[in-house]
Amino acid sequence: MSFGERIAIKSRNEIQQMRDVGQKTAEILLELREKARPGVTTQQLDNLAAKGLEKRGLNSPFLGYAPGGVAPYPAVLCASINDEIVHGIPGSRELKEGDIISLDFGVELGGWHGDTAVTVAVGSVTSEAEKLIATTHEAMEQGIEKMVPGNRLSDIGHAVEKRALKEKYGVVHQFVGHGIGKEMHEPPQVPNYGRPGRGPRLRPGMIFAIEPMVNIGSDKVKVLKDEWTAVTVDGSLSAHFEHTVLITDNGPEVLTRITGSH
Repeated sequence: MSFGERIAIKSRNEIQQMRDVGQKTAEILLELREKARPGVTTQQLDNLAAKGLEKRGLNSPFLGYAPGGVAPYPAVLCASINDEIVHGIPGSRELKEGDIISLDFGVELGGWHGDTAVTVAVGSVTSEAEKLIATTHEAMEQGIEKMVPGNRLSDIGHAVEKRALKEKYGVVHQFVGHGIGKEMHEPPQVPNYGRPGRGPRLRPGMIFAIEPMVNIGSDKVKVLKDEWTAVTVDGSLSAHFEHTVLITDNGPEVLTRITGSH
């Protein structure tokens, strides 16, 4: 990948606005994860997310998003079940006991963006699913730990990949983390894999969305005919976590974390 793109350094005022939008993003996602129970449809979760936005006077950066000429995304929430990796479109499908679901959610407020995701167990799940969820969360946290001034950009993805590969899981390459601020997706791309010690130095004021997607089996991806839903090619389970993270002189500050959240 190219490391030539300019990475924005946010000012003190811009950072405060990113803190505000990050907290609101986290609040709504926490409400959603608590409703992810057997019998609930993914459309009901999307409706709840839309109500959360409206109640707080927020906008959805997901609804109508259409990069590269694909069909506009039709919802405010991505809800991806079991072998769906990311960008699952909400609909009439009911959650069942034993499912796992990734809830990926974004917010826009005053031109600033927050982005976060969590994978949750629906009722009781297999030990295999529990291990995948825990490992993917740990991989994200270990990537976040590398977000300190002076480290290199690739140190983040290397830490993520190292944790996932310890369990012989597949780390998705097709989708990556990203810078975030005035746009939902800003430079740089932040892969969840790769050699350490490469790319630009990390500096205070940089803000990235860190989002590992980890499969029990193959890392390969297939996108369905709806142009959005990405699934594992071998039908294996997939988990996805994401946080919006600020680099500070004192280390990483997770802007989308509140009490009770992931």
